[in-house]
Amino acid sequence: MPERDGAHRERPEERHKIMTDGHFINNTASGSEPESEGTPSQVRIPSKRWRVVDIAVASVIGVASAVIYWVVAMVTTIPWSFLDGVVPGLGGILNGLYLFAGPLASVIVRKPGAAVYAELVAAILESLLGSLWVPVETILIGLLQGFMAELVFMLLRYRRWNMSTVALSGAAAGFGCWLYSFCTHLQAINLTGPYGVIYLIATLISGALIAGVLVWYLYKAIAATGALDRFASGRDIRMAGK
Repeated sequence: MPERDGAHRERPEERHKIMTDGHFINNTASGSEPESEGTPSQVRIPSKRWRVVDIAVASVIGVASAVIYWVVAMVTTIPWSFLDGVVPGLGGILNGLYLFAGPLASVIVRKPGAAVYAELVAAILESLLGSLWVPVETILIGLLQGFMAELVFMLLRYRRWNMSTVALSGAAAGFGCWLYSFCTHLQAINLTGPYGVIYLIATLISGALIAGVLVWYLYKAIAATGALDRFASGRDIRMAGK
C-alpha cells in the first residue's frame, strides 16, 4: 500500500544509532543488523575525548584535594606518631586521606588520564601551599599515586564503574604511595622497618576504604543532587534512583 503524503517510514539505519556524550552517530556502517523490535533504539557508549567541563571538574577536584591534603598533613602528625609508636608502619592507615583525588576524578569524569591529572594538580598546589615535604617529592609521589589509581581503570578499558573497581583503584594508589616511601626511605632491604610490610598492608586497607569505598559514596551523594548531570556518571546515578 502506498504511503500517505507526509507519512515517514523510519528506516533501520535511522533507528540504529549510538549516543556518545549527548550526540548520536549512525552505526550501520559497522555492518550490524538492525535492532529487533522491543530493543532500545539508542545505545550510549562512553567517549574518551576530553571536554572543557571535564577539565574544569577534574581541576576543581585537584584543587579541593590539595587543600584537604595540606590540612591533613598538619592535623595527623600527632596521631601518625602515636600509631607508629604502637606498631612501626601502622601510621599508614591514615594514608587514604592523601589518595582520593585520583579515584574520585576518574569515577566522575570517566576519561583516560583523569586520575593522573587530578593528582598532579593536587600535588602541585599542595607544594605551593607549603607541604611538609620537598616540592619535587610531593609532585613525584602525586604522579605515582595518580598513575596507579589510573592503571586499574585503564586495565578495565574504562568500562567498569562500581564500588569494587573504585576500591581497587584506591588500593592501587596506596600501593604507589607505599612503593615511593619504601624506596626513598632506604627500606628496600628491610621489609619489617617503618615502611615495610605493616606499612604496606595499612596503606592498602586505608586506600581501599577511604579512597575507594568512601569516595564511591561521596560520588553517589554528589550525583544525587544533580550537580553531575552533564556527565554519564551523574546521569547513571540519577536514572538508577528513579
